[in-house]
Amino acid sequence: MQKQGTVVRWDAARAFGFIRSPDTPADVFFHIRDFRGAAPPKEGLAVIYEEIHVGGKGPRAMAVQAIGSAGTMGVARDKPAAARPSVTARPRPAQRSQSRSGPAASPASATFFLLLVAGWLALLGWGIWTRQLPLGWTLGAALAVNLITFWVYAIDKNAAKYQRWRVSEKNLHLLSLLGGWPGAWLAQQSMRHKSSKREFRAVYWLTVAAHCAGLAAWVTGWLR
Repeated sequence: MQKQGTVVRWDAARAFGFIRSPDTPADVFFHIRDFRGAAPPKEGLAVIYEEIHVGGKGPRAMAVQAIGSAGTMGVARDKPAAARPSVTARPRPAQRSQSRSGPAASPASATFFLLLVAGWLALLGWGIWTRQLPLGWTLGAALAVNLITFWVYAIDKNAAKYQRWRVSEKNLHLLSLLGGWPGAWLAQQSMRHKSSKREFRAVYWLTVAAHCAGLAAWVTGWLR
């Protein structure tokens, strides 16, 4: 399928880059051998390309050409003027990257998160004080699961950037359910990863509610 987009990243040393198109949710990978042009591609270049999907590794662009080159003049003229994409009206790559990855947390949501963390720590403290939870194991496990969760998010973010094997969303949610939800929230906001997917965020907050409810039931004796 032929599409239009903008080169948002080009690694000259490794001879590959990514194209961003409003018609494709993920950035589209392309190699220098897939580019048709006398000059090498550069960031901000408006292009037209053929999109393919091979082996579940994400979209890939073939026959990439700069818009306005000799090979694409006919394609551009075939479209009505109103339907042509306005290159000058498009936001810059950095702006589009921010909107695609999701906005930063608002002060209200950040405050809500801090209150949740305070309540969670209070539950852990109460469980330790009443000897419902062992001190060393509880603090060690809470710290470890949040560090692991943040690290796994970083791995998945890097895999998404370079079109590599991704971490399952079920595993990310499992880490949140086990108590890594504060680390997951920090990773989502600091890396802008998974912060714009409504379905993922909805399930994430369900894991937060389930974990906190289970912890509260345990330290108050409802489960015993």
